[in-house]
Amino acid sequence: MIIYQVFPTLVGPFTKWGAHLERAAGMGFDWIFVNPIQRPGESGSLYSIADYYELNPRLIDPNSALGPTEQLAQMLASASQLGLKVMVDLVINHTAYDSALVRQHPNWYASEDGKVAHPSAMEDGHKVVWRDLAKLDWQKSPDKEGLYNYFREVVQWLMKLGFKGFRCDAAYQVPQAVWKRLLQEARRQDPDVVFTAETLGNTPDQTRDTAEAGFDYIFNSGKWWDFQKHWLIEQYNLTRATCPSIGFPESHDTDRLAAEADSPLSALRQRYLFAALFSGGVLMPIGYEYGFRRKLHVVETRPEDWEQPSLDLTDFITRTNAVKRRYSVFNEDAPTTVLQHGQNENILVIWKGSTTSRREALIVLNKDTRQRNYFKADRLRDLVQSGRPLSCVSPDNPLEHVPEPFEYDMRPGEGLVFVTER
Repeated sequence: MIIYQVFPTLVGPFTKWGAHLERAAGMGFDWIFVNPIQRPGESGSLYSIADYYELNPRLIDPNSALGPTEQLAQMLASASQLGLKVMVDLVINHTAYDSALVRQHPNWYASEDGKVAHPSAMEDGHKVVWRDLAKLDWQKSPDKEGLYNYFREVVQWLMKLGFKGFRCDAAYQVPQAVWKRLLQEARRQDPDVVFTAETLGNTPDQTRDTAEAGFDYIFNSGKWWDFQKHWLIEQYNLTRATCPSIGFPESHDTDRLAAEADSPLSALRQRYLFAALFSGGVLMPIGYEYGFRRKLHVVETRPEDWEQPSLDLTDFITRTNAVKRRYSVFNEDAPTTVLQHGQNENILVIWKGSTTSRREALIVLNKDTRQRNYFKADRLRDLVQSGRPLSCVSPDNPLEHVPEPFEYDMRPGEGLVFVTER
């Protein structure tokens, strides 16, 4: 999955999505991910859904002759014509606190002190409570069957509208048995429907337990890797046999990388290349290609927040996606290790070996996004297990010949990509 995330309230009504879909398809993305599109509660948060069968008024064009669901269906049809499948956020761990469901089915919800409970979490040692949300009780509800049937029908409705996949928000908060049943029933309706699990912050064992419900992908934490510590590779290798993962250079929950980085151009290129080729899937939020700096906000973001591009990475992203699509080793969570190549501590060398072909790959990154660094290897082929010759397929500089010894002065943040020849 090569996913372009369209943040709905940044783009506005479905009738305005055409140019964004065309740009995504032109860059080689094959999926669109959109955050929740249903009507939110009083807080206005996209993730505080008040009515699962009514679309967010901010996404409806009042001047269109088409009704709300027809406008959505037309957008989905346009995406399909461009070769894009669309996945939507599926939020079934909580609802809006002011949802009619709270009044109609209070026994679907967890309770605290005699009232419907709000979800909470510990952040930096402090308890954070989301008071606009009501926590669904999948474990102890006396009407678990009614609760399940409601969301089964929501999924079926979204699939009938034309959605081909789901990103399951905080999937670990819903029991594995529920997911297993829901996924099985959805696949009877459409065997090709895709389910991805948002499991960030879990232990590898928790992630694996959720994934074993039958999810097609999980999301990994590569965005936070410092290119040094071992935790990411360890997590990746613990879960990759269960299902592949999706990496991302930033998300709607993080600050924009262009705002964080000292050298935005080299940092954005470096992180997208890594996310795309390290993981089986990759997700990039809208605006990343233009160096947008304003964080996406689930309550406040509006079309007026669209920024003037500070840079343009569309060509680089297009070439990177083409490399990912062409070589199977970059489309799976394959056996992966960091090689001890100690000539320059600012150079990272990652080896990947495909489980579906004889292909091996090397990803060589300049970890420093501000200064050049020199990479040298007496024989690159000694770094792959088969010892076969390598071709350089880097998106930026695909070298026609890989000499021995190999020497290269890497630009800030630059990545070199090698694959074994057949």
